[in-house]
Amino acid sequence: MSNVITIMIGVSLLTFFIILATFLWAIKNKQFDDEYKFITLNDDEEALNDIINLQKRKEEALRKQKKLS
Repeated sequence: MSNVITIMIGVSLLTFFIILATFLWAIKNKQFDDEYKFITLNDDEEALNDIINLQKRKEEALRKQKKLS
């Protein structure tokens, strides 16, 4: 029984270090940098109104779907 636990801990640690290495590699190679998002800020009033309208339409569609169910 203890052999199984030892193997499971070993496999878990190996998996953890592989995931950690992959994450650190991604950070080093700037995989998470999204400079475009910061350059093109759309904080104008029209864009915000579009977001609000989209959210209202989603909520209304969900209410209609619940009524049909």
